[in-house]
Amino acid sequence: MSSLFERFDLAGIQLDNRIVMAPMTRSRAPGDIPTELGATYYRQRASAGLIISEGTPVSRQGTGYLYNPGIYGPDQIEGWKKATRAVHERGGVFFAQIWHVGRVSHTSVQIAGAAPVGPSDKPGGMAFGYNEQGTPDMLKASTPRRLETAEVREIVRDFAQAAVNSREAGFDGVEIHGANGYLFEQFLNPGVNDRDDQYGGSRENRCRLLMEVVDEVSALIGAHRVGVRLSPHGTLFDMPEYDDNGETYLYLAREFNKRGISYVHLHDQGGQGMSPMPRDYLKQFRDTYKGNLLLAGNLDQAEAEKLVNDGTIDLPVFGRIYTSNPDLVERMKNGWPLAEFDPSTFYGGDARGYVDFPTYEEEQARKARQELIDKKG
Repeated sequence: MSSLFERFDLAGIQLDNRIVMAPMTRSRAPGDIPTELGATYYRQRASAGLIISEGTPVSRQGTGYLYNPGIYGPDQIEGWKKATRAVHERGGVFFAQIWHVGRVSHTSVQIAGAAPVGPSDKPGGMAFGYNEQGTPDMLKASTPRRLETAEVREIVRDFAQAAVNSREAGFDGVEIHGANGYLFEQFLNPGVNDRDDQYGGSRENRCRLLMEVVDEVSALIGAHRVGVRLSPHGTLFDMPEYDDNGETYLYLAREFNKRGISYVHLHDQGGQGMSPMPRDYLKQFRDTYKGNLLLAGNLDQAEAEKLVNDGTIDLPVFGRIYTSNPDLVERMKNGWPLAEFDPSTFYGGDARGYVDFPTYEEEQARKARQELIDKKG
């Protein structure tokens, strides 16, 4: 049997297999509150060894997309309980991806039309907000406001509270979203971060916010329940390349080694039309980081198995194909064909393209019933 289907010890949390469902924004939470429909979506996919939830904002300020379920209010905690119960009933493990978009937001989704915030006032990225006609639309992100030093500390507290809220909601752990051009990556990148306080300038200062969040969250819920997502050499949402990029992430890897966190989740943006993360850099990161390493980025089963078997990664992460294959583990294990995903239904909408994809066995049973009807007809 392939190593992908073996049980795996994730820092003391037992996974039924090594297959991970990626965090994917689906924008189906009216009022930013998780619904029963969302619980059905996650329940259907709970045969994954680990599910990482869609990005769930730690505050209204941290929101950049309409209809994203947050984790900062009591109604959101209660909403998420439906999903965590559904996953656990099927024996799954569920981490919440906690998130602040930083500058990648629009005034129409902020409180009282306020500007988004970031390490500087340099704009960049796209947001899902309301256009001038009041219709939901993809929009150029609004110009951000530079955070005051004291406000940065408030964001640390927001993440700490979000981790506590996530545990109350029933999640097994949290993944801190430090990738893809959002707040932490904005601080890491000197092309965006031009601060002259303790959060800007040197490599250590640019990494300070992320490390403070990791430390505070770990102190509250345990380092074994904390993962971090990163995208070295990522340029998504107008993130400029910089000379210290590779070394910045190796510095983080060494710091994570000291803390014994659950995992690091690398995202190779090559699958999203960006420049791919060099495979030699992946090996360099693997050699530096001694903990559990996850990788996402347009993987197929063959590449995932190779990377696991040669020790490059511990857990492969699958995204878009999980939207259309709720039984992805079973399909891979049995060599069954995969259903095509539908990009037009990725963001927003209703049950169509969200919870209406059948499992392979359900589809075969439907076909058999139809053949029987046709024969009788």
